[in-house]
Formats: sequence, C-alpha cells, structure tokens
Amino acid sequence: MQYEIIVIGGGIVGLATALKVLEKKPGARVCVVEKESRIADHQTGHNSGVIHSGIYYKPGSLRALNCREGYDALLQFCDEHSIPYEICGKVIAATRDWERPQLDKILANGLANGLTGIRRISAEETREIEPHVAAVEAIWVPQTGIINYRRVAEKYAALITANGGEVRMGFAVEKIRRLPGNTISVAGPAGELTTKVVVNCAGLYSDKVAAMSGQDMRGLKILPFRGEYYMLKTEKQYLVRNLIYPVPNPEFPFLGVHYTRMIEGGIEAGPNAVLAFRREGYRRQDFHLGELAETLAFPGFRKMARKHWRYGLDEFRRSYSKRAFVTALQHLIPEVGYDDLERGGAGVRAMACDATGNLVDDFFILESPQVVNVCNAPSPAATASLAIGKFVAGKALDHLAS
Repeated sequence: MQYEIIVIGGGIVGLATALKVLEKKPGARVCVVEKESRIADHQTGHNSGVIHSGIYYKPGSLRALNCREGYDALLQFCDEHSIPYEICGKVIAATRDWERPQLDKILANGLANGLTGIRRISAEETREIEPHVAAVEAIWVPQTGIINYRRVAEKYAALITANGGEVRMGFAVEKIRRLPGNTISVAGPAGELTTKVVVNCAGLYSDKVAAMSGQDMRGLKILPFRGEYYMLKTEKQYLVRNLIYPVPNPEFPFLGVHYTRMIEGGIEAGPNAVLAFRREGYRRQDFHLGELAETLAFPGFRKMARKHWRYGLDEFRRSYSKRAFVTALQHLIPEVGYDDLERGGAGVRAMACDATGNLVDDFFILESPQVVNVCNAPSPAATASLAIGKFVAGKALDHLAS
C-alpha cells in the first residue's frame, strides 16, 4: 500500500499532525512511524507536564501564537476525552531586588500575548499563594496548569487508528529516497514504505532525518540538553502548593530550576540544563562517541559554548553535586534541605543551534518538494501540539495537492 502522508516520529507533535491531517482530509492514507516500542517515549514522555500559558514567548512568534491557540484546543480536547488536568496557576518569584525589572518585561510580554488575569503581586500576596517562597515580589499566572502529556499522546494515537490511520511502532527510519512518479521511499530495518509526502517530526533526530530527505542541514544542528530532576520527599511536599518558577536569566536560554506539582502526585524540583553526551542521554553515564563528536565539531556549538561557558559550568556542577542543586532551589524556598530531596527522572531537550552559535528561539520548519521538516519544536510544543499539528498538517496537505 502506498501512503499519502508518512509522519516520522511518534511524539506528541507527530501524532497531532497525523490527527489533524485526518480531520482535514477524512480517509487520507496516513501512517505514523516510530522507532521505539511505545509512543511518546522521549521528549513527550519525559517532560514536566506543565500546561504553559505563553507568558515568556516573543509576541508574534510561532511559539506565542501557537501556544495561545493550542492551549484552548488542548483543554477542549481533554474535556471531550476525560483526560485529567488542573489549571492551578503559578508564581514567577523574584527573590532579589535586582530581579524586579525583569518582572516588568515578563508581565508586559504576557499582556502582549493576550493573557488575562496575570499581575504583579507583593511578597505578602505571594506568601498567601505559596507560603514558603522567599520572594520580594512575583507575577501570578492563573492560566498555567498540570497534565500528563503521555496520556494526551496516547489518545491522539487511538483517534488516528480509529479514523483509519496507522501507527507503526519499531520502525526506525534510516533512508529516505525519491522514486519515480513523485513517490518517496521511507526505509529501515523493519522494511520499506512508500508515500507521496513525508513529514519529519523526529525531535532529537530531526536534523538527521531532514538531511536524509535531501535538506541542506550544514547550518543547523540539534543539540541535546539533559534536564535532571529531584523529587521532594513526601513529608516535605507541603512546602509547594502548585508551581513556583524563578525569574529567568535573560542571558541564558533556559528557565532555571523550579518546583512543579505533578498531576498524578509528587513534587518535581528542577530541571537543570546540561549538554548530554548522546542524543538520548538520560543518564550522566550515557555516552555515544560519534554523536558527541558531531556536537563538538559543529562551529555553532563551539561559539555558543564560548558565550555561555560560565553558565554551562554551573549547570554541570548542579548535575554532579546535589548540594549545588539544593542551593539553587533554596533561592526560592530556603526551608528545603539537602535531605529533603531524592533523585528523580530526567528528560532531554532537542535544541536547534545555528552556525552563529544561537539557539533557535522559535518553531522552525523547512520544506522541500513533498517534504515538511519540523526542525525545532521547543517548549511549549506539548501545550501547543494541536495548533502546531494543524499548521504542519496544512503544509503537508498543500504538498500532497501540488
């Protein structure tokens, strides 16, 4: 059987794309191929489960626009399919006076992105919401929530198959070839499939899959950054009611360690952001010589490392020193002690870096005839998955019709 559209990658964005194709074109011959034995096994299944409000993203960017649209679509989807979630709100806490001006910028950004109800709150108001936070001032963001994104992805997959699509597990893609008759071959150890259009949603390997499709990727590389978590012990979970974030460092492209209540119980503390020594390097000892060598050889990585090396060293210190990690967390909650935390899980972010050493700060899609490559889908990709899926599905169907 020849497919009309093959989506490579069974994470939440790939599944949402296939689902939206079937909504736009019922009966379309669509197949999602995933190299693992279960869906959502990487970024989707390892994230912190936050429903993002869109407060941080540059107004007018794809991240901002898709977050707001995707947020509403996600909540409606969960209501329709009885997927648990909770809109509990979060505080972004300034713990030092010099962080106050950054609160002004974050608040203005959120208002420009259409958020309502967000506001500056005093130290006293902050303690009414989160009694143990040592804030001098904060922003209250009522739209933020918590969810299990693996459950959302599983429902997407079930709806794809219920609507005539396919989800093939254990299908690793190693080669993409153009065949006569406007046909594309997608092949790997599990066999060969043919299609009219390929959509690449391969996450941590999206640059490699794009290169297989013939896309010139010399100026872009996916860099894997591991985010490690600790868990608050049960007897100390009273210290956190919902979500507590620091004021992010504007010179470093990550949000900083924070506290997140999980929808299924427990309090996560983290994540940090350390370069992983392999693309799916969830543990500190995970290592792949070839993948690490590719990272180190990329000029963009070396430029980025020169720019951020001090922050990078701090992140590595927190990775290998629990005491350093605890110290960072104590900026938000001084009562948290060394013995109150135990090692939790980890995730790996796929961060696209360009040749100038800048991390791509938006969703980034490259197209060639019959191919759509989603080369960068950072947070809030899970929150925005239905909106991104709709956007990418539209592009795929345009290629199919051309």
